[in-house]
Amino acid sequence: MANLLAKKTLEMIQEEGAEHGEHTLRRVLGPVNLMTLGIGAIIGAGIFVLTGAAAARYAGPAIVLSFVLAGTACTFAGLCYAEFASLIPIAGSAYTYAYATLGELFAWIIGWDLILEYAFGAATVASGWSGYVLSFLQDFGIRIPPQITSARGELLVKYNGNWEHLSRIQATLASRHIDPGSLPQTGAYFDLVAFMAIIAITVILVIGIKESANLNSAIVIIKVSIVLVFIAVVGFYAIGHPSLFWANWHPFIPPNLGTFGAFGWSGIARGAGVIFFAYIGFDAVSTAAQEAKNPKRDMPIGILGSLIICTVLYILVSALLTGVVSYTMLNVSDPVAIGIDAVPGVRWGSFLVKVGAIFGLGTVMLVMLLGQSRVFYSMSRDGLLPKWAGAIHPRFRTPWISTSLVGCFVAAFAALIPIGILGELVSIGTLLAFVIVCAGVWVLRIKRPDLPRPFKTPLVPLVPILGIIVSLGLMASLPGSTWLRLIIWLIVGMVLYFTYGRKHSRVQLAAAEGPLKGGDVISRG
Repeated sequence: MANLLAKKTLEMIQEEGAEHGEHTLRRVLGPVNLMTLGIGAIIGAGIFVLTGAAAARYAGPAIVLSFVLAGTACTFAGLCYAEFASLIPIAGSAYTYAYATLGELFAWIIGWDLILEYAFGAATVASGWSGYVLSFLQDFGIRIPPQITSARGELLVKYNGNWEHLSRIQATLASRHIDPGSLPQTGAYFDLVAFMAIIAITVILVIGIKESANLNSAIVIIKVSIVLVFIAVVGFYAIGHPSLFWANWHPFIPPNLGTFGAFGWSGIARGAGVIFFAYIGFDAVSTAAQEAKNPKRDMPIGILGSLIICTVLYILVSALLTGVVSYTMLNVSDPVAIGIDAVPGVRWGSFLVKVGAIFGLGTVMLVMLLGQSRVFYSMSRDGLLPKWAGAIHPRFRTPWISTSLVGCFVAAFAALIPIGILGELVSIGTLLAFVIVCAGVWVLRIKRPDLPRPFKTPLVPLVPILGIIVSLGLMASLPGSTWLRLIIWLIVGMVLYFTYGRKHSRVQLAAAEGPLKGGDVISRG
């Protein structure tokens, strides 16, 4: 058991991070790039896709409180991430932090969990992106055959001349006394739009990190501007029509329907657990630490800056969205567009929101796939995954094989698996990562209080403990089926670890041959 908890020393990690050459990642990212990477991942699915579904299914107008709860949990975790990212500026995020503090077994578990988080995160966003693209095309009379516009098994109905997901417009149909059986129906087989989006993003990531980051920064400026336009337009409408907003906000916390998570206070908790997926952007920033110019200074700025900006925007958008449109009408693939459509005389606003969502969700996919490939890279460098997963392209200086492989698998997930299942899986994976990181900061403060920490998490151990408690509470609020899928995923991961990872681990091999040294771990293949 002792070997299973063997740790990768900080000296090993720092020596690895100091390497240079064509087979290492290129340090080209500054604080603005890092902050926009975080914003690029956070401002996306949470606002443009999941806000409406979570309000309609779990929390009602109190989705605002769900965002506050989720944002609070993220603040605790974000402070812990900032300390680790400045202390251990290496690709791998929570996986690397766990390796240094809790040992190899925990590192493997969280690394395998991060694969789930980022892969399914990108797939979830691709599904939402597909919905906005299709809605945008339909506005111009361009219609794609419905069978290739959604994941396999999704039932589509033709309503108002457009094909819509039955599960998302059932409340709308019921409110208008329309029998779904009276509408034309068809089943979907494959989401071609989502598939092609992931493939395109994968190609961009292979070409280079600087090019990817610059593209992301440009698009982030566009989509944040559009979010601000939504807030301004709907906010101005709210000032002129307060009675409409008060009516839609009443009751602010809809009464519980008799089961946990179906509105009421438990619905707020479940809503927070589901939309927690929206906050994983700052987690993804930490995976780019090995490509930051000055990680000790810039990583905390990127992580905490993006988290604060996005939390404020989420709260404003969710409040205005549930005020301008009844929450019962928001279980659709493009809720923000529905919200701005409800403002009379602002048809251009809907067009603008859809364009912003299309570009904005694209950056989320980019950052998620970036994080996934960097976790693969770190695990491969440690011997826990095959060597090819960490291969660096000599020209582009990116982990091109793992990026390409991940892109193909994620494209398949996005095209075949319904978005609701994907989103809940990503949330539970993210929360588990937060628990590990918060625990790691606490452990390292006890075992290595002497380390020079460029950024220090305040009020340790209170902040890490609160991060652990809130994250575990949000995990407990998620459906049992989501827990079951996570357990199955982790069991598969443990099989891979004991059949391959443990036998090829550089830390294990070095420990078997003698005292651990940084050079041993990073030179042996």
